[in-house]
Amino acid sequence: MTGPVLDPRALARQLEGRQLIDGKLVASRSGQTFDVNSPATGELVGKAAAGDAADVAAAVESAAKAQVAWAKVPARQRGKLVAECGRLLDEHKEELSRLVALETGKALRTESRVEAGVLADAFHFYGGLGSELKGETVPFNPDMLTMTIREPIGVVGAIIPWNVPMMLMALKIAPALVAGNTVVVKSAEEAPFAVLRVAELMARILPPGAFNILSGMGPECGGPLVAHPKVGKITFTGSVETGKIIYRAAADKLIPVTLELGGKSPMIVMDDADLDKAVAGAISGMRFTRQGQSCTAASRMYVQKGIHDRFVTALKAKVDAMKMGDPLDETTDIGTIVSRQQYEKVNAYIATGKKEGGTAHECSAMPADAKLAKGLYVRPVIFTGLPKDSKVVREEIFGPVTAVLKFDTFEEALAAANDSEYGLAATIWTKDLKTALDGARRLQAGFVQVNQNLVVQPGLSYGGVKTSGLGKEATLEAMLEHFTTKKTVIINMA
Repeated sequence: MTGPVLDPRALARQLEGRQLIDGKLVASRSGQTFDVNSPATGELVGKAAAGDAADVAAAVESAAKAQVAWAKVPARQRGKLVAECGRLLDEHKEELSRLVALETGKALRTESRVEAGVLADAFHFYGGLGSELKGETVPFNPDMLTMTIREPIGVVGAIIPWNVPMMLMALKIAPALVAGNTVVVKSAEEAPFAVLRVAELMARILPPGAFNILSGMGPECGGPLVAHPKVGKITFTGSVETGKIIYRAAADKLIPVTLELGGKSPMIVMDDADLDKAVAGAISGMRFTRQGQSCTAASRMYVQKGIHDRFVTALKAKVDAMKMGDPLDETTDIGTIVSRQQYEKVNAYIATGKKEGGTAHECSAMPADAKLAKGLYVRPVIFTGLPKDSKVVREEIFGPVTAVLKFDTFEEALAAANDSEYGLAATIWTKDLKTALDGARRLQAGFVQVNQNLVVQPGLSYGGVKTSGLGKEATLEAMLEHFTTKKTVIINMA
């Protein structure tokens, strides 16, 4: 598999039953596998290796051995190797886009190619930061040279989700590697193949053991990774419930964790907002092209009463014009829900919203292609008329379902936006600078934007407050604070 493989089904077959340990694609120790099915057609994409504690032990031992030598490589040279990984991943961007579209159901044109691009960009970004692993000199005593130095933690365990698996993996492993750590990743059960291909490509450049990747179930594979005594740091993206389990397990070892958890991100639209820009922002912010499967999805839209009705009408018209279909079709705007379990959860929330008195504005249309009849497609739903204590308004759905709620005053909107256990992202749409600055300061969220709704980008600090998580990702500070330890050194010169 030296060059790009543009047939994702053939590529998945070549990766079947394999994990990457010590620089080699190997079967699980038990020989067990599990099925990965296309959410668009129900077809078998491939059988993934079912890793367990024995595989975790092998991967961690490989990483621990490799870390001793990797930490001795000059930081800028580590950065050059990581940037070289980015160059190679960029060359394979199309094959990775197609593979992740096949296994997750994300539309190729609107979603998967975007993710593959950010994947490579993250490696380029962090690859250039090797020289920034600096310490400080401290004016403690004239007769003493006092300084701090940054040192790697050791072996980092990373557990990644299925919604944007390649990008979120890159934001964990690239800074960890540049900082001198080695990494063991546990992939999501729903999306093991694209990230495994990323690992296989990186193994051509990195020394064996620097980056290892396992696939398997949470309790059998993820649990042993968190608990392994040689893992000195855990970074996790996923549900709040799983994050709490990992936090408790990490506490037993007293190791640091980074947690990027759930969200119920509010979007506040003032009467003076540019309607066209706000509606476009609602489309991108709700991640409708990803079937709403995003932690930052704008699933609560607070719209001032003077613009509310026009906003809902325009938003529905835009979503109606979007095409649901085969994720690998270039004309498709919206793909599928990732799994049967998630599909049933989303539909249950839609039924709940209707029972709670909301009006469900169903948008777009189901695919007409007969081969997609078994696909996990859900028509996007815009709810109006829901009470503020509705489950649809308060709970994370992770599907193409948003609630539009009317408000009178900005103070009312801020209070409603902050009345949530989550605090990941938020947006404000207004032409008034005072409103924008006041709202940005007072919103309880880690990632606030005004008059735009960008996805996560390398170089922009990303992470939440409250139950949305601990720590930040995607910046230099994230590399320094989460993947190194600071040592104080004092040399007495008297």
